[in-house]
Amino acid sequence: MRAYLYLLVFGVGTGVLAIELAAARLLDPWFGNSQIVWAALISLVLACLALGAWIGGRVGDRSPRLLPLLAVVMVSGVATAVIPVMAQPILQLAIRDLLELEAGLLLAAMLAVAILLTFPLVLLGAITPWVVRIALSSVNTGGRTAGSLYAVGTVGSILGTLAPVLWLVPSYGTRRTFLLIGLWLVLLALCGSPWVARKQHATGLAGVLVMTALLGFDMLSGSTSIRPGPVAGSVPSRLLHEEESRYNYIAVREAGGERWLKLNEGNGIHSVWHPDRILSHGIWDYFLLAPWFSANPPDPATARVLVIGLAAGTVSSLWSDVYGPAPITGVELDPAILAVGREWFAMDRPNITAVAADGRQWLSRQEPSEMWDVVLVDAYRVPYIPFHLTTVEWFELVDNHLEPNGVVAVNVGRTETDLSLVEAMVTTMSAVWPYVLVLEEPVPKGVLGNVLVIGMREPASIGVFADNIAGMPGHVSEEFRAFAATTVDQIRVERPDPGLEIWTDDKAPIERIVHRIVWNWLIQTSIVAEDEM
Repeated sequence: MRAYLYLLVFGVGTGVLAIELAAARLLDPWFGNSQIVWAALISLVLACLALGAWIGGRVGDRSPRLLPLLAVVMVSGVATAVIPVMAQPILQLAIRDLLELEAGLLLAAMLAVAILLTFPLVLLGAITPWVVRIALSSVNTGGRTAGSLYAVGTVGSILGTLAPVLWLVPSYGTRRTFLLIGLWLVLLALCGSPWVARKQHATGLAGVLVMTALLGFDMLSGSTSIRPGPVAGSVPSRLLHEEESRYNYIAVREAGGERWLKLNEGNGIHSVWHPDRILSHGIWDYFLLAPWFSANPPDPATARVLVIGLAAGTVSSLWSDVYGPAPITGVELDPAILAVGREWFAMDRPNITAVAADGRQWLSRQEPSEMWDVVLVDAYRVPYIPFHLTTVEWFELVDNHLEPNGVVAVNVGRTETDLSLVEAMVTTMSAVWPYVLVLEEPVPKGVLGNVLVIGMREPASIGVFADNIAGMPGHVSEEFRAFAATTVDQIRVERPDPGLEIWTDDKAPIERIVHRIVWNWLIQTSIVAEDEM
């Protein structure tokens, strides 16, 4: 029996961390993978374990028996298995007011975690102190017994940390991962049945059968992910393709002959493709204006273009259609998105080289002689930009691979009234490039919009841009010329704000900025809603 108690503690330690890592994956499509979400998740997991340990110690003193302990483990397994069943309505409720911004607040993330995870984690937190009480044969060896059991539990936690990330979620998806963790806990309890009554053995066997049936039903149904539902008022669309990769839930939808790439939250559009239209009528068109900001613009038909955040290739395809087959290198973190781009978004042009990698890591490995005329950065999940793509060290790396007359353009999110993230980017980029301009895409009232922050070494002004637009090569379509002419009034030259910090790898508080934007937006929309009632 003593060996089984060690196995039980090891298995529970595995289950606790596996639940935490799977929960992070479950929350990621809704709230993003930011430090603020991890803080909410970790703090609430620890709170649940602390409460469980307190309860387990008291109950263990009153009833140091294996039978009720195994019943608790079994119930925690069943509760874990139903987490993905409960997740969608709970997460929709938690993020209901944030769908337009596709971002999460600490309060909403903590609420979702608390509702989904509290019950099974409190139960699992009670196990180890309860087992310590059962295994304790003498107060003279109490420290050794407790230390050994907690050490074994910690080793189990290491396995629980690695298994979901390296095996379970990539192989089976989030839903099945929770089912497998639940099945693991029920089987763990069943292994203790030889030391308890036959009734417990039968109950455990029934639990295993139920869990296996749930897993089998889920496998047959083909559902492997928990996804946000459709947004009220959104344009009706037809699902063409869906899959869950190591990094994202990927969906390809079609409406009115246009295809959309949607990731995770299901509301934002990350790439578009329309076979009968030159322009996208989105922020992707604005990226094509980047070379014309330089006083000595590179020829876009032959310029070397680097796209960080290629997605399904909207920018690279538009560039090729408007200017010609310029050599374009696109870096995208998720290789599955690149495959979707080739299959569903015509990203199969010979002039486009797609690379599956982290943009900063990939660029840091390039030879110093590798230079680009235009660098376009569009690698973020609205409205989060990965912090390592917002720092002065990152922009210095980009500058090291930028031709003297080259231009870099970064897509940054904002609301109608809050430009704090744009201002932070302007200040940081101004530490690298002496000329920084902002090109604002028009923002409908009450939604998140896009701004291109553009940096370069060559003298730049609105007049230079207007002159360059007027002198575009003759092969550029009239449709794009007309669009470019309308953007002149959307440009402004920016100077760094002396009151703002330059963001560095050591300190880039992007989550704090973004959540302030979201909070202010919520207050404003609440006031507007009250006024309209």
